[in-house]
Amino acid sequence: MHNRFTITITDSECGLKQYNLNKIIKKTVIYALLFLLLFIIVLVLSILYLNQSVEESEAKKAKIHQAYLALERKNGKLRREILKTQKQLDEKQTQLQEVSSSLAEIETLIGLKPSENLTLKQRVDITKLSSENIAAILEFIPNGSPVKYDGITSKYGWRIHPTLKKREFHPGSDMRAKYGTPVYATADGVVEFAGSHRKSGYGKLVIIDNNYGFKTYFGHLSKIKVKAGVFVKKGDVIALTGNSGLSNGPHLHYEVRFISRPLNPYWFIKWSVNNFNEIFQKEKKVPWQSLIAMISKVKIVKTQIPAQRSSRSDRKSKVK
Repeated sequence: MHNRFTITITDSECGLKQYNLNKIIKKTVIYALLFLLLFIIVLVLSILYLNQSVEESEAKKAKIHQAYLALERKNGKLRREILKTQKQLDEKQTQLQEVSSSLAEIETLIGLKPSENLTLKQRVDITKLSSENIAAILEFIPNGSPVKYDGITSKYGWRIHPTLKKREFHPGSDMRAKYGTPVYATADGVVEFAGSHRKSGYGKLVIIDNNYGFKTYFGHLSKIKVKAGVFVKKGDVIALTGNSGLSNGPHLHYEVRFISRPLNPYWFIKWSVNNFNEIFQKEKKVPWQSLIAMISKVKIVKTQIPAQRSSRSDRKSKVK
């Protein structure tokens, strides 16, 4: 009974109760030991988990660092490549500027105005037109004399009308020619009008709708040899010169128009393969740069003329 304490509690309702203190202490110690053991276990498990997490984090960190170093190496290599490429681009840009400058000098020399709408390749292609390209251009765009050239009696521009005796703008050239002289188409095209044109004073008139916005007018004719809607080739006889309409003598009134605007026919009359570049300097109303860029893709393929079709010289000899 030694070392034991008894606690007696008297309650009016429950009566007398006694508690042995040594049992309480024993239970408390046991519970404390169990809690401490559980705490130690939880602590050990937490330490093990955290240690594993730290090791995994260190491994991930090491991998990330290795990836970062590899990325830095790649970035360094990429930066070097970019610098190298940029240097090459700068050199190419300098070369292109030099080429463009030289090309502009060539264009100016041949009378072409540089266009911002065309690529450098297109501009280069225009300056190195082949003989086939030139042949195509001279087939499609009016050039050469529509009659045997014997001079011009009345030039393009402002003048005093020889019949009406008043100042007017003359949209064409009056070409000297005897009555009944053959008139030739100056480019391929389709006959838009062929007949008497009283309102204009041109008398018997032929209008040919050529390619790429060009039209040619042939007035004061004596006889028309084509009909509206017929396709004609450059060099075909389309009419004979005369004195019809408001005219004071036999001649040919010849006009060249581009999108309905009259141009000076003289430069087109004198235009040929021998002075091919001259027209670009003389006639500024035509956007030659873009026009030639388009036509330069076309080539004339010469085919044998069928036996039943007479040659140009034969047609000329038959004209009376």
